[in-house]
Amino acid sequence: MDHATLGSTKNRIGVKIDNLVQIAHNVEVGENTVIAAQSGISGSTKLGKRCVLAGQVGLAGHLQIADGTIFGAQTGVPKSVKIPNQILQGYPAISIVNFHKSAIVHKNLPELQKMIYAMLKRIDELEKKIN
Repeated sequence: MDHATLGSTKNRIGVKIDNLVQIAHNVEVGENTVIAAQSGISGSTKLGKRCVLAGQVGLAGHLQIADGTIFGAQTGVPKSVKIPNQILQGYPAISIVNFHKSAIVHKNLPELQKMIYAMLKRIDELEKKIN
C-alpha cells in the first residue's frame, strides 16, 4: 500500500485485502470491502462500503465507486460507478448480464462472420439478376 504525500491512504473497519494487491496513494477503501489477489487501485480512488473486487480487477485513478459495487474477475474500471449495488464485469466494466450476453456473441463471431459474407454474396447475386 502506497503512502500519500498529501492526505491519507485509508482502509476502513472490516476491509479484507488478499495478497498481491496494489493500493496506490490517497485511496480510501470503504467499510467491509473485500479485495482479492492481483487487483490494483490507482491513486485517489474512493471505494464505497461493502464493495467486492474479485481477482485481477483494476481501477483507474480518481474514481468514485458506489456502495455495494461488485466487480467480477479481470474487470477493468476506467470511470466512476455512481449507481450502488451493481455487479459489473469486463473491460470497460459493464453490467454482468450484458457481459455474459457479449461473451456468447464473441464466442460465435467466426460463424456469424461467415453467415454475413454468405448473405452479402447472395444479395450481390440477386442484385446482378435484377439489373
